[in-house]
Formats: sequence, structure tokens, C-alpha cells
Amino acid sequence: MIPNKTIMTTEEIIRTWFEKWEKGKFRELPLSEQFRHTSPFGTIEGKDAYLELVEHNQDKFLGYEFQIEDGIYEENRACVRYIARQGKDFKLEVSEWYYLENGNIKKIIAHYHIGEIRQERMLQ
Repeated sequence: MIPNKTIMTTEEIIRTWFEKWEKGKFRELPLSEQFRHTSPFGTIEGKDAYLELVEHNQDKFLGYEFQIEDGIYEENRACVRYIARQGKDFKLEVSEWYYLENGNIKKIIAHYHIGEIRQERMLQ
């Protein structure tokens, strides 16, 4: 008899993503081999490329606490708005779209502000 494999909901998979980050266990993230991450910094193609980038930049990726503000969860996608804090001095407000396939995250599109607003873009 084959044991039943527990199928995680989209919300559980996304919460696992945040838990792994908070614990520094980025090698255990629920990512597909074809994982693609798009952010204001650009797009990273492939699970291995993403994990290698994190490995070489741990000071920028690890040590965060996450406060989930809002989430919309569907069968194979989710949108989550959260606040990421690293230490006492760094806070980032983020909205991310997650796309899932076979119980893993296949794609993330992240939206956040990465710098000061140029003078010509300021509202009058």
C-alpha cells in the first residue's frame, strides 16, 4: 500500500516559503526546477541560478522577519503583500505574485521600491 501524500494548499506552500526564509533554510524552498524570479533587479532563470545567487549574497537575503499583511490564494497562484524586516534599520514593503505547479513555486513576480524617487518624478 502506498501511503497518502499530503497535498499542501497554495496558502500552505506560500507560508512554507516564508518560514524557510526566516529560518535561513533557502536550500529547502519549494521551487520547481524551472523557477523564475522577476523583481526590480531583473529576472533570474532556474532554481539552481536562484539558489546560487542567494548563496553568494546571504547577507542581503537572510536574517529577515516577515509580516504578512494580506494574501489572496487560488488553486495555483497567490498574491501576497508583506513587510520584510532585516535588523533594526531595514524595512521593505513588498507585493508578490506566486505561480505554482505540482506543489512547487514556478514563478514569482515581486514589486517593491528600491530607491529614492527622482526629483522630476516627485508629485507637486
